[in-house]
Amino acid sequence: MMPSEDTGGGGDSGRTVRQGRLAWLAARWVRLVDRLDSFIPESLRRGPPLELSRARMVVALCLCMLGGSVVFTGLLQLTPYAWSLGVPSALSGGFFLGLLALLRWRASPRLPALLLCGFLWASILFNSLSLDMLAMATHAASVLVPVMSVYLLGWRLGLGFSVLSILTPLVFYPLGTSRPGLSAMEWSTGIFTAFFIVLGWAVTSVFLAFRTEAHATLEQTRKTLHQNEGELSALIESTDDVVCSLDVEGRLLTANQAAKQYFQRIFGGEIPPGGFIFSALAPERQERWKLRLARARRGHRLKDEVSLPAHGECGKTVDLELTVSPVWGEHGEVLKLTVFGRDVTERKAAEARLSELHRGLVDASRQAGMAEVATGVLHNVGNTLNSVNVSASIVAERIRGLRVSSLEKAVQLLREHEAQLATFLTEDPRGRQLPAYLEALTTQLTQDKEAVLSELRALCDGVEHIRVVVGMQQQYARYSGVVEEVSLPELIDGAVRLQAASLGRAGIEVRREYAEVPPVWVDRHKLLQILLNLLSNARHAVKEGGRPDGCLTIRVEPGEAGRLCIIVADNGVGIAPQHIPLLFTHGFTTKKDGHGFGLHTSALAAEELGGSLSCASAGRGQGATFTLELPVRKEEPREEGAVAR
Repeated sequence: MMPSEDTGGGGDSGRTVRQGRLAWLAARWVRLVDRLDSFIPESLRRGPPLELSRARMVVALCLCMLGGSVVFTGLLQLTPYAWSLGVPSALSGGFFLGLLALLRWRASPRLPALLLCGFLWASILFNSLSLDMLAMATHAASVLVPVMSVYLLGWRLGLGFSVLSILTPLVFYPLGTSRPGLSAMEWSTGIFTAFFIVLGWAVTSVFLAFRTEAHATLEQTRKTLHQNEGELSALIESTDDVVCSLDVEGRLLTANQAAKQYFQRIFGGEIPPGGFIFSALAPERQERWKLRLARARRGHRLKDEVSLPAHGECGKTVDLELTVSPVWGEHGEVLKLTVFGRDVTERKAAEARLSELHRGLVDASRQAGMAEVATGVLHNVGNTLNSVNVSASIVAERIRGLRVSSLEKAVQLLREHEAQLATFLTEDPRGRQLPAYLEALTTQLTQDKEAVLSELRALCDGVEHIRVVVGMQQQYARYSGVVEEVSLPELIDGAVRLQAASLGRAGIEVRREYAEVPPVWVDRHKLLQILLNLLSNARHAVKEGGRPDGCLTIRVEPGEAGRLCIIVADNGVGIAPQHIPLLFTHGFTTKKDGHGFGLHTSALAAEELGGSLSCASAGRGQGATFTLELPVRKEEPREEGAVAR
């Protein structure tokens, strides 16, 4: 039963009713066409569309005529003409059955169509002559013969049947009856009928020409589409990348051969059509992918990297770079989703090797820089130490050469003659020489003092020069980096790529949550070393925690007072509250094989960049969060105080 329209509904309900009505009509039409095709041979059903439509028209006309013959024969039983007219009607029904059988036997509808058109014209002529009625020859049904003949046989044979239909009232009818001629009214009726027959032939010929051209264009388009579809299918199948088509709920529609191979490798079997593509993942990962697919249904294009364990390959993982894109319909709705995946396992392994090589080169360059700085310091300090050594040696010799013993002897003489000091100084020969001796000794000691002071000043100058050289090298080492404008998301993505292989082997999922932030002015390499150190520590913490859902979250968000925050949070072993104040001190570590330098140097580097590094943790087993604050604008290097003496 055809659905009725709900006139009380709104626009959406009315649209739904119309769509339901159209669907009902389409279903009925398909059922009718299927019934007509049951009379047509398989070879003709697979033939050209125009021939198939002609065969369907022959079947439809034969069935209609057969039904009319049956009804007419039944009605004749109620009249006196049951025998005289019933036999021809029954014979015509048999003729239509024969045409259906002939059409079933032949691979072309041309002969059955020719016999059908000839029979219809002959029937009109026979009825006109037998009943002696011109109205039978000028009836509207007479236009049906040229129209059907043009459609079924083409415009040339259609023209022949049109001429026969025109001659029927104007020539064949007067010759086949005993009437001497036609009246003026009958001539007018015949000519009027002839005009419409010619008009029907012309209109049908034009329609057939246009339809043939449209069929040719459609066939060419179909061949082109089929060829393009074949080329596209071959291209998709030839690629080693994963290509899948999903419905809006994430259920698999189609997949190329490469995707099926990856399904077998990752999940241990193929995903049947209609199955959720991520059904083999852990429940929490399924929920995350459902959220991502929900974003794709809203029109977002997503791109992410996933690391999945290989089925049956212990310790091995498959790294895929997945891109989920929506497929839009004509009215701007998302019809389905496409998933493109690329195996980046080898690339990540190469990046890991490159990361190790980079770190080795960084360490080697740091050691080379330290050696170069040390060489410069030792060279400058060594040159100064030569002078210092000489000055120190001269001072030592001068001090050793001071005539302190002679002064002690003079003092001893004075003490021995303390009671007769005046007599000793005036009458004793030694006493009379003592003042001159003390004067000469004073002069000598004064000269020695000046020499020692001079050498001490040289010694102090040398020590000061050494201090200046060391200070200059420290200043150079502190501000040798190049400050440039850096995009934090790009730099963080680079750091994650360098650690991707290690994170993937540990089964750690990396989440990135980047807010819209401006670029910062920093030393790129110094900030990269801080990030690599934080990511490495987080990886060790999660791996040591042993959780199956190991996760590392990196967030970038605005801070206070024109600063930005880079937050690295993990769900690893966590940090005890009493250890947090000691984290950034030199030599302190909670690792069994740690050396206690990484966080200390990272904190110092953060201060050199004008920022700060802090840590927070709820305790053991609760994970840890490290926050790196950086200024947005470029800051001038801070003035350093003098090196402590």
